[in-house]
Amino acid sequence: MRMKNLHHYTEHHRYCVYREFGLSALDDRMLTGAYQPMVGAFAVGLYRLLFQHLPGEQVGYSPLEQQRRLFMTLGLEPSEKGRKYLVEQASKLEAVGLLQTSRLYIPENDDYIYEYELQPPLSPVEFFRTQHLTLLLRDKIGKFAVLSLRSGFSAIESGDAPYPAANKENISVPFYDIFELNTHVIDYELEQALSEVSTSAQRSGISGAAEENSLNYADIILRFPRESVNRRHVEQLRFDHEQLGIVNYVVNKFNLSVQDVCRLLDEDDIFNPQGQLVLDDLQHKASLQFRQTKKRHEQQTVQAAKVVALRQHMEEPEHKEDSGEPPVEHVVQMEYYVEVPPQFSTKCDIHQYNMMLRNEPYTRLLQTFFPGAVPDNLVDIFEKIDLSYKLPGEVINVLIHYLMALLVSGGEQRINRNFVEAIASNMLLKQVNSYEKAVQYIRDQAKVKGKQAAGAAGTRSRTYGKGTKAKPEIPIVQDIGADGDAVSEEEFEEMMRFAQQMQASKQKGTS
Repeated sequence: MRMKNLHHYTEHHRYCVYREFGLSALDDRMLTGAYQPMVGAFAVGLYRLLFQHLPGEQVGYSPLEQQRRLFMTLGLEPSEKGRKYLVEQASKLEAVGLLQTSRLYIPENDDYIYEYELQPPLSPVEFFRTQHLTLLLRDKIGKFAVLSLRSGFSAIESGDAPYPAANKENISVPFYDIFELNTHVIDYELEQALSEVSTSAQRSGISGAAEENSLNYADIILRFPRESVNRRHVEQLRFDHEQLGIVNYVVNKFNLSVQDVCRLLDEDDIFNPQGQLVLDDLQHKASLQFRQTKKRHEQQTVQAAKVVALRQHMEEPEHKEDSGEPPVEHVVQMEYYVEVPPQFSTKCDIHQYNMMLRNEPYTRLLQTFFPGAVPDNLVDIFEKIDLSYKLPGEVINVLIHYLMALLVSGGEQRINRNFVEAIASNMLLKQVNSYEKAVQYIRDQAKVKGKQAAGAAGTRSRTYGKGTKAKPEIPIVQDIGADGDAVSEEEFEEMMRFAQQMQASKQKGTS
């Protein structure tokens, strides 16, 4: 029990006890023989006192009381020394897994309420399989006493079984071979009553909205095939709230329906041999199911939008004749003009091109970039961006202009679906929903690419400079006649005499 301020843990604070089990004779012997040597008799006495707050035939919460009862029953003084001792004994029980203490803050009273949740003692097999508990018990009573205690819990010592386990055959009869349930009628009142009475559901603190989005056991088992191999594992979900919580976690994460969950739980290797869910495999298959559902929904959305657009196109002439008003043409401010691509330089000026980007549908804009038919893959890409991503038409036009400019400049070798969808999703995240924002977006992208290119060039030059030693600069003989004035006759004669003198002195030296 982590308690920094003992004024927050006094005899005046209220508390309650919660447990979901009863103590058997074997549990009593485990408490006395195994746990008491580790934590002491006082801590075990505190455990038994907390257990007796509820009748032995009941589980759940005890009534709220003041902690004065604990101090008086245990013979502790309600002072700082008594509080420290009680905290120490409770901490020992928590360390060996017999107790969990929680503190609930009540803002109305500016006070705390303590909850002592008791845990059952481990069975002999589980206890001696837990290494840290066995080592602690060895340190307290010794190795040979531990071995003697372990053998005393088993009626037949290991290795003395009267028959070999290899010849064992399971001939038990399953539940549905004897009993038949009326699963055609769903008793909602019974399910609601069971959930209200269930103490674990009350303790979970799940909000009403989360309960509506989660699946219960009845929703799954009514739709799960009876002849499935995994049927017996799914039936255990009724009592295993942790495994059912894992199922609901995957359901909420991937937005699965009840039919999808039943289909996934019926897959092979979803449960391990012990009947526990394999979360990694369940999430992997749920992710594949989620992607398929999403793709199918997108295709349905595109097809439905095509039908709606076709109907509007068929009804459009009648409405135009009735209204008699031309379509509204939006003006582009000059500060948001984009440059005209080279293929349009002879067809229109900068004003006409920007007006086309702002007002024309993206289908017509694509046709202007291609002399013949527009490739189907490009039509599919921008159709999905229009109908699934819901980007405005003028934003799609600016995106097309940006992609074509990249192709012309050599920034991209080709336009593929992943690259275009990445830009479109980035626009959605940055809420680019108008022509002006789209133009500003492509300008920012151009600046970023320019800085990246400059940085890459600088990095290469610095890398080369560090990796190789610079060559020394060797002076080169320059042509005097080219850079300076012409040599006069007097200077030429002087140079010839100097050369003759040098040659004469050289001959004397050799002789």
